[in-house]
Amino acid sequence: MPSFDIVSELEIFEVNHAVQNTQKEIATRFDFRGQDVSIELNEKAKEIKIKTESDFQCDQVYSMLENHFYKRKVDVQALDPQKATASGKNFVQVIKLKDGLDSDTAKKINKAIKESGIKVQSSIQGDKIRVTDKKRDTLQQVMAFLKEQQFGLPLQFNNFKD
Repeated sequence: MPSFDIVSELEIFEVNHAVQNTQKEIATRFDFRGQDVSIELNEKAKEIKIKTESDFQCDQVYSMLENHFYKRKVDVQALDPQKATASGKNFVQVIKLKDGLDSDTAKKINKAIKESGIKVQSSIQGDKIRVTDKKRDTLQQVMAFLKEQQFGLPLQFNNFKD
């Protein structure tokens, strides 16, 4: 029976490259010369920390990071920026990375599939959703439907079996 899995996986090496490219761009920008501006990735905590001297610079570095995410074909929905905090003369913004389907989002996706009117079987299996049906075309309809929706995190379709 044809089936596929819906997952939300973040390619951490692509995120790492995007952060490194942002660091290189910061080093070459004239308006950041002589300023205390840095960006670093913590892979274990799955977060990016931006440290600047002003709120405006923080926004600039964040937009540069988004730009490099686009270039590396990493979905920016994976970024969850927290409120920037001021400590002393520095502004620090923590950006959490969304990786994996949490149970609430999986339930929303499952409910959206059922409400779409497409007759398929979908079940939550840990951090993925398995969708099955007798016809491949119906499964492709579900994929197209889910690509149109916004669930707040990037979705990938893998493990397609015929």
